Amino acid sequence: MNQLSGAEALVRMLKLHGVDHVFGLCGDTSLPLYDALFRMGHGITHILTRDERSAAYMADAYARVSGRVGVCEGPSGGGATYILPGLVEANESSIPILGITTDISTTSRGRYTLTELDQKALFRPLTKWNQVIDQATDIPRMVRAAFTAMTTGRAGAAHIGLPYDTQKGPVDESEIWADARLGQFPARRTGPDPDAVAAAVDALLSAKSPVIICGGGVVIAGGEAELQRLAELLEAPVAMTVSGHGSIADDHPLAVGVVGSNGGVPETREVVEAADLVVFVGCRAGSVTTERWRYPAPVKTRIVHIDADPAVIGATYPTEAALVGDAKLALAALVRAVESKLVRRNGDARARIAEVKRRKFERFGELARSNEAPIRPERIVADLQAVLPSDAVVVCDPGTPCPYFSAYWQQKTPGRQFISNRAHGALGYSMSAVVGAYYGRPRAKCVAVMGDGSFGFTAGEMETIVRLKVPITMVVVSNGSYGWIKAGQKTGYGARYYSVDFTRTDHAKVAEAFGVKAWRVENPADLKTALAAAVNSNGPTLVDVIAQPLQDAHAPVSEWVA
Repeated sequence: MNQLSGAEALVRMLKLHGVDHVFGLCGDTSLPLYDALFRMGHGITHILTRDERSAAYMADAYARVSGRVGVCEGPSGGGATYILPGLVEANESSIPILGITTDISTTSRGRYTLTELDQKALFRPLTKWNQVIDQATDIPRMVRAAFTAMTTGRAGAAHIGLPYDTQKGPVDESEIWADARLGQFPARRTGPDPDAVAAAVDALLSAKSPVIICGGGVVIAGGEAELQRLAELLEAPVAMTVSGHGSIADDHPLAVGVVGSNGGVPETREVVEAADLVVFVGCRAGSVTTERWRYPAPVKTRIVHIDADPAVIGATYPTEAALVGDAKLALAALVRAVESKLVRRNGDARARIAEVKRRKFERFGELARSNEAPIRPERIVADLQAVLPSDAVVVCDPGTPCPYFSAYWQQKTPGRQFISNRAHGALGYSMSAVVGAYYGRPRAKCVAVMGDGSFGFTAGEMETIVRLKVPITMVVVSNGSYGWIKAGQKTGYGARYYSVDFTRTDHAKVAEAFGVKAWRVENPADLKTALAAAVNSNGPTLVDVIAQPLQDAHAPVSEWVA
């Protein structure tokens, strides 16, 4: 019987699950794994990053746009701790990424070995599935278990720890088998209870003004067509969370846009306030979506909740009907049930939404056309929208870019084209994530929009971008501060600004030093030309935009407006 080393078995198992890219950073405990990738990794491309956080963020965005499991890896000690932020973000966003960390040998434990830490305890509360594999013979079985956990039910992140000696131990080749369908998500979908479907339909048909609020679950499940059909049958407005952007095309007459405290505006809030029943679909109904559980109003508004995770339902609102299951299957079941009752509503929903959008974008247009300097963030959104192709992927950091692009970016087709790390909101996401987005969808133009605070977190990844000739565009919104915090100090703490400002960097010159073609824009009249040149370039580009400070801007963030 033929035998493989543990590292070789891991590589074979990844290939059997359809893995073609691994993002990571080398270390001495990873030497057997790297050697196995060198000798056996035909069909797997390793993307060497400059930080393990970046590797995990790349795997995250890769998974979001490709529908396949993202894989990242790093060494023991610092590598294991650095990779954590990306796994946490993916897990809380229901995105399946596999984090592989190598480790010291099992025989070296408890002997004050360099980089020793309890990896299993470290990753346990932060991932959906987690195991440190001490016996090489367990590798195939554990990899199968990890992929099953990541892609079924509520998708999430998994961690595998591989001690050095485990990577070198023997594995029988007969154990190397897998279900390739588990390399994509969602896998092994489950549908809702028929009685719950009937209860939901009764609630929907008895409501006078139902509204659907979609989280990321609709796009993850690929349920956009079913959502649109249900909305049209009910003549129900469809609102989205930041993560739910793409659940319905923004130009659909029933599409409200993003609601909540980040990206929502007073006009879109009106739609939620007017609802007598809200259907949450693939949405946790958390603090941002509901503006701290005020919209929809608790008790007053009836709730139907659809989610793959039963623990989400009823956690924040009393629920009249609960559908546990895949969003696509649940929406399809509702469509069939509503159609069977031959119900198609007539109403004024489309006219109301058109009026809401008219007022929202009329105000936005006035600001976006402004020739004031520093450049208004609205101008950045409008000019980038004007020069990007319709199938572009836009990745926004959670600081200054997120509320503006969430509120005003118009996506003409459903699906995943807008990404922001909204689960934990760590800065430094977009520059790395856009690389993963490119590898997941190489034919689309991929753009990262970040604040200058975020730029400082991950500027070193420009070396990765240049080395690999990744033709992405970066846009830096430069205002010389941690703008979100400064705006909060203005509105909530009497403008007592403390430790939020830093020196403005010439990001274009920094980018050029790495080999990135770059532009610095201070005059609004020059912005669209620079963005068009950057987007149409064949290589990596960066546009440094001297922007209005966030605390002085009209950001669509409800707590600041109030």
